Amino acid sequence: MSRIGNKTITIPAGCEISISDSNEVTVKGPKGTLSRQFSPLVEIKVDGTEVNCVRANEEKHTKQLHGTTRALLNNMIVGTTEGFSRTLEIVGIGYKATLEGKVLDLDLGYSHDIKYPIEDGITIEVPNPTTIVVSGIDKQRVGEVAAQIRAYRKPEPYKGKGIRYKGEHVAHKEGKTAVAGGA
Repeated sequence: MSRIGNKTITIPAGCEISISDSNEVTVKGPKGTLSRQFSPLVEIKVDGTEVNCVRANEEKHTKQLHGTTRALLNNMIVGTTEGFSRTLEIVGIGYKATLEGKVLDLDLGYSHDIKYPIEDGITIEVPNPTTIVVSGIDKQRVGEVAAQIRAYRKPEPYKGKGIRYKGEHVAHKEGKTAVAGGA
């Protein structure tokens, strides 16, 4: 039994949902429009201001799709009405980020600066040199862009330097200790 799949989704004001015959769902909201093709094994029903997902049969694969379909549909609705954002923190002496038009410039201690081009549908803000805010309407793309930026300099376990998600805990390791008396 899918507990997530059985939950109803409430459509907020200002959001429109249209479903085609091929089970392609288009969600229009104040922030933009998202469209996605879903499996025909899960039927999506719109009743006024509520959306329900109903599975065709009780096979394992269909049950898996049931919860996934409902979660993806909910993310589309939340994204087009409220949007999603991920905040990254830069830790390290001399590490910083600047925004130059549609390019994020990262200075992360390498011999060169890293230039990250910002794609359409994604907004990147740099409120201060050590904070990056990635936002957009597609939850998957926002997380993917944040992960790509983080991958340029992951937090290392000895000093904790690098790019991390806000609130992320980095486990610290103990460094080498000197041995008395030499080798």
